[in-house]
Amino acid sequence: MQLGQGRPPVGIIYDSDLGNRIDGVLALATLYGLDGKNECRVISITISKPSLQAAAFGEVLGRFYSGAVSGAFNAVGRQLPIGLATEGPRPDETPMMKAVINAKTAEGKAKYENGIHSINDTAEPHAVIRNAFTSQYDQNCIVVLAGPATNVVRAMDLPGSKSLIERKVRNLVMMGGDFSGASAPPETNIKADIASARKLFAEWPGEIIVCGNEVGTALRFPAAAIEKDFAWSQAHPVVDAYRAAEQMPYDAGTQDVIAVLAAIRPKENYFKLSSPGVVEVDNEGRTKFTPSPNGKHRYISVDPAQKDRVVEAYVALASAKPVIRMPRFRPPAEKKPEAAATPKPPPQ
Repeated sequence: MQLGQGRPPVGIIYDSDLGNRIDGVLALATLYGLDGKNECRVISITISKPSLQAAAFGEVLGRFYSGAVSGAFNAVGRQLPIGLATEGPRPDETPMMKAVINAKTAEGKAKYENGIHSINDTAEPHAVIRNAFTSQYDQNCIVVLAGPATNVVRAMDLPGSKSLIERKVRNLVMMGGDFSGASAPPETNIKADIASARKLFAEWPGEIIVCGNEVGTALRFPAAAIEKDFAWSQAHPVVDAYRAAEQMPYDAGTQDVIAVLAAIRPKENYFKLSSPGVVEVDNEGRTKFTPSPNGKHRYISVDPAQKDRVVEAYVALASAKPVIRMPRFRPPAEKKPEAAATPKPPPQ
């Protein structure tokens, strides 16, 4: 349970394969933008690949959005421990991660400071996720999955976690699969851990909303926004990462960004939502949706009438300046003055 006056904004557990694609960086920037508007609280960040550089990259973004450009560098308001997987295929050190982690100032100092230099500076991801569940009000938590299901499934399999999820978690919104047709190829996040994806769809105790690859491909992030909307800061890790990820100028896919936006702003009706059903994963990692009135799964699709609104929303959120505020704690109650003690009678 959180301390504070009344129920706080919904808590977001964010798990991703950060650093593989630029949309993961844009999604985290969008998430912090929503946090800054008090529409949510970023309560945990976990990474599903064993890359110390990816963890350092995530920590740089956390520090940046907790005050790096405001004169309050290293502010503690939203800087979180990074949960990092220690198993899995050796990941590539992508150009976008190198561009941020290795960036230097004109004086030769690190352009972006971070506190992750060894595995001991990170945390067990499934434990981070489980602890985030326990600290939330009932039905005041959303899991946003923007990578393989590995970490989330391991957290789900911890003793007592399923009943905890039923009580604490509103729903799970994930980027995964492709629902554009039977000929669609296997999507990367599902294919990376087919067994965990199957287990998640089969055993997750609540609702799952899926953003397929085709949605983010249709709603691309405009390269012009990188030069225009982020120009308020001369040093911006999202800008450096975007420029290094591909040859500029390019409009990036927003698969992970859409998952964040759909999770936190469902009432905006940015997207179409399918009827309930069941998602299944085949041996190659392809996803199939079967309508069912008792199903717990839905997938989102593009609403052409909302396309401009969606792009405008996530550009504004991803490029927003950090909002520095004190941790959300209830102030200590004032002590009431004690009544004057009754003097003892003098000894006889």
